[in-house]
Amino acid sequence: MSEHNDEIEVVREPVGDPGLAEHLFRPQDVDEKQARRTERQISAMFLTAAALFVGFCVIYVTVDADQTFLGWSAQNFGFGATLGTALLLIGVGIIQWAKKLMGDHEIVEMRHPAQSSVEDREAVMKDINAGIEESGIGRRPMIRNSLITAMGALSLPTVFLLRDLGPLPSGQRVTVWEPGMRVVNDVTARPIRPADLQVGQLVNAEPAVFFEEDEEGERLFHGAELLAAKSKAAVIVVRMRPEAVRPAAGRENWGIDGILCYSKICTHVGCPISLWEQQTHHLLCPCHQSTFDLADNGKVIFGPAYRPLPQLPLALDDEGYLIAVSDFPDIVAPSYPELARDQKKLDEKS
Repeated sequence: MSEHNDEIEVVREPVGDPGLAEHLFRPQDVDEKQARRTERQISAMFLTAAALFVGFCVIYVTVDADQTFLGWSAQNFGFGATLGTALLLIGVGIIQWAKKLMGDHEIVEMRHPAQSSVEDREAVMKDINAGIEESGIGRRPMIRNSLITAMGALSLPTVFLLRDLGPLPSGQRVTVWEPGMRVVNDVTARPIRPADLQVGQLVNAEPAVFFEEDEEGERLFHGAELLAAKSKAAVIVVRMRPEAVRPAAGRENWGIDGILCYSKICTHVGCPISLWEQQTHHLLCPCHQSTFDLADNGKVIFGPAYRPLPQLPLALDDEGYLIAVSDFPDIVAPSYPELARDQKKLDEKS
């Protein structure tokens, strides 16, 4: 450390004897056989950890989630036992490596100004290189290779865990909407007539899906499955003045007297969307402010979304209720790279 006083620099030397105990050599420092034995023990820890990571993947594939072990979930027990033990072995192995095989001597470093000089930076690089040399990673290939094997095996559980977060991105190519299915209020479950809607109004709606068991063996929905099916097909119904609607070619008959129906799922990341500006006919997503013009075919006019909201073609049944003419012609899903390709295939089929 140095002090400046009236341009006189006083350099203080470090304490000659700071009171440290006399350095004791470790058994591994003086006995190469002991060092080799320790190296084999550490390598065994790393390789065992690698085997446990593989065991994690095996349990994921072979053990059913409903199986139990001593009253616990067998799958969760296996996950914890394999992954936890493997990480523990890697940690213990690294600690033993540092304590018993890496360099073991005290270092004295003089204090210096916050800004490092070129010489200091060069000295740091020399220290780093010296540390690498003292770690023995170059001289002890058994430890190095076994650690690399263990860390490489760690990627296997990571892949399985990421896959378990949910299905891979895919568009909802087919929802439960069918020709003739009524559009109902999502709160009251009552079917909607044009007279129930005023100009400027928005109603959150859903398909009238109430599948019960029948004698013909049709596809059935109930409980959570029914709710999931409805959520993917959730829609909003808006009414505006007919002269304000600018339908694209082929969509002239998709509305009823200014009543239009769009998917409630934002095409950016799939947030539910229903913030309606009746004067501008804009629909705003609350998550990332994507804005869609419902008078202009759900076109994106602002924000990160780049696909229009899918529109559901409407008609009236014999009792005057709003019904779907078909399923969504466009894919209902948040955007992802493969979606453009999937939408193109869907367009070619239709």
